[in-house]
Amino acid sequence: MALLTVRKLTMSYDGRTVLNGIDLDLEEGELKVVMGPSGCGKSTLLRCLNRLVTPTSGQILFRGEDVTRPDTDVRALRQRIGFVFQNFALYRHLTALENVTLGLRKLRGMPTAAANERGLHELARMDLAEHAHKYPAQLSGGQKQRVAIARALAMDPAVLFFDEPTSALDPLMAREIISVITQLRRDNVTMLCVTHDLFLARSVRGRVMFLDQGVIRAEGEADELFGEHADPRIRAFFSQDAHGGAAGAA
Repeated sequence: MALLTVRKLTMSYDGRTVLNGIDLDLEEGELKVVMGPSGCGKSTLLRCLNRLVTPTSGQILFRGEDVTRPDTDVRALRQRIGFVFQNFALYRHLTALENVTLGLRKLRGMPTAAANERGLHELARMDLAEHAHKYPAQLSGGQKQRVAIARALAMDPAVLFFDEPTSALDPLMAREIISVITQLRRDNVTMLCVTHDLFLARSVRGRVMFLDQGVIRAEGEADELFGEHADPRIRAFFSQDAHGGAAGAA
């Protein structure tokens, strides 16, 4: 059984269809990368999957449970999904450690000492142990993103969602995050990554889905889609400089 199964998912806003019949399967320990032009529905897909918004129609199964049902415990679902935002979404008045442990303390009711132990473990995993007591303003962009990843991992989620994880970073910092994602894949962490970064997609070697105008037009290994694809829209997108964008300028 797939960890996440999506069938015929649609999402419309004010009469405009943003997602149109999305089918998706994500297995335990798998990394999938969703790519496509701006406005194609990538971020909306993630927001539907963790129920930040309610899909117009279709079905989302999380470990076999239909989480589109009206009686779904959305709060409990979100605790099983780690979400890493493109703008980090860290609280400026909290230290790195306090940001990482906030969910453990407030949502899980974990004692502060135990939460700090877990938080320090995840920060060390991100090579940030020495920065645990710094505030976001004292951290680089790459360090902020790694704190955000540590915060997601601290909740022991079943899957990690990344929404444009390198878009707010300079080339060197973007490569740091690509290295982190690559290591998480080696650790068999299940991940779904939305990105426009062609270099990231090639580097992490996940299976790539091409989303365009609300429809998944192709799915395959990165090298398959980066080649001379028969679909001209796909060919045009992936024929961009594979070393362009945030990471590739380094």
